[in-house]
Amino acid sequence: MKLSDFDFELPEELIATRPARPRSSAKLLLADGNGVADRIVSDLVDILQPGDRLVLNDTKVIPARLTGQRFRDGEHGLTSCKIEVTLLEPRSSGDWAALVKPLRKIRDGETIAFSEVLSATVTGRADGQAFLQFNLTGDDFDAALADVGAMPLPPYIAAKRPADDADKEDYQTYWARNAGAVAAPTASLHFDGPLLDALRARGVEFTHVTLHVGAGTFLPVKVDDVRDHKMHSEWGEVTEQAVDEINATKAAGGRIIPVGTTALRLIETAAKSGALKPWVGPTDIFITPGFQFQVTDGLMTNFHLPKSTLMMLVSALMGVQRVKDIYSHAIGTGYRFFSYGDASLLLPTKP
Repeated sequence: MKLSDFDFELPEELIATRPARPRSSAKLLLADGNGVADRIVSDLVDILQPGDRLVLNDTKVIPARLTGQRFRDGEHGLTSCKIEVTLLEPRSSGDWAALVKPLRKIRDGETIAFSEVLSATVTGRADGQAFLQFNLTGDDFDAALADVGAMPLPPYIAAKRPADDADKEDYQTYWARNAGAVAAPTASLHFDGPLLDALRARGVEFTHVTLHVGAGTFLPVKVDDVRDHKMHSEWGEVTEQAVDEINATKAAGGRIIPVGTTALRLIETAAKSGALKPWVGPTDIFITPGFQFQVTDGLMTNFHLPKSTLMMLVSALMGVQRVKDIYSHAIGTGYRFFSYGDASLLLPTKP
């Protein structure tokens, strides 16, 4: 498989910079055994069947983008430099891995001040990242971060506009509860309270799993032979309760439909032995055409970047040519792309 197999031309105007309002009014492309149909997200109530189970990622995005000042006392007196920080993930040593701009303007041992109460000391640098030890921990850290941090919008949105107060709600799922992600599980952004209530009344069931989405989800694939690509690792958990719920649905003949590629990657990680089992820890599962799905019967997902690992995942589920046809239809009919864009419901035909 070549990287070019997953490429396509996307008009710039189809990149969404704000979500649909209300959330469930976004367009939904339904791709199933009957072909392709243009619907809206709230139509899920009619499309899904009683006994189907949606798997939801309950990770919570932290306001990981920070602006601070580095002060230095040198031969020219006290000088300062503006420092931009994007938190990536906490490390076992207690500090945070972060992207820092400009990285060359900081030294190990220096302090970056983000507010009167929040600061961090640079503990090291490696592979284009810095490691930061904050002066606060636990709830105090969370509160200070909420005060001064901005939502870490994807690069293709951040290049068009800065994050604002609206993003603190827009870039968070309705059911977010386990803080730790630096990117949202964006297919889930289409759900709101009324839609969830209507789906429950329809007999659709829900299972929560946790995968903390990392900034690596936006990393480009740089190798021409996709088999040579090294997937980023993200921490996730599938509980025993989640396993029991999914297995019960399978046994009853219901469909398992992850909402988002993150939920799909996690449950397929937990089922890599051939049977779904509780799972906790990092996963770097890389799903490409030829992958044998153990649990997944369908997928609700947004429209993805050309030549991305997520294009490879949906192609593994639906087939490379089918996905090309789906995306051609989406572009031709004006679907909005990427994190704040419209959605698709992919239901592959079983052999």
